Amino acid sequence: MLREMTVSGLTIDPFTNSPIMILKDVESEKAVPIWIGLLEATAIASELENIKFSRPMTHDLLKNIFDLMDVQISRIEVCDLRDNTYYALIYLSNKGKEFSIDARPSDAIALALRAKAPIFVEDVVIQKSRRVDLGAQEAITTEEGKKWTEILESLDPEDFSKYKM
Repeated sequence: MLREMTVSGLTIDPFTNSPIMILKDVESEKAVPIWIGLLEATAIASELENIKFSRPMTHDLLKNIFDLMDVQISRIEVCDLRDNTYYALIYLSNKGKEFSIDARPSDAIALALRAKAPIFVEDVVIQKSRRVDLGAQEAITTEEGKKWTEILESLDPEDFSKYKM
């Protein structure tokens, strides 16, 4: 099942110094943290704050190409989480035909924000995100893993309403 989400905010992971994008379910309090790159976080923050740069960013370039080719961005879906990597699809339509392209969630979400297209997350991703192995790059103890699980499950999406970057 797909759940419509909004970008609730951005923050920094205090342990890895990586940006985290928080998606929040439109109809409930469910939230999904997605670790993203700094450039993608900048693109998302600029869209959320309605900041336009003098030169187009990657998501602007893609939107301009789609517009030129008369292709509409119908929606994006964060569709899977495997080995601590999130997967997304960008759904496009042209002349009554719909097709999808593979994308990183951060790029897809920046593009969705630019195009004002809806963002969806599969239920399976929400479930898997509660078990993300935050120590994939270095071994962590079971105790540390439990502590991270508690932290993620106790996150209040309202804590991220203003971008803490």
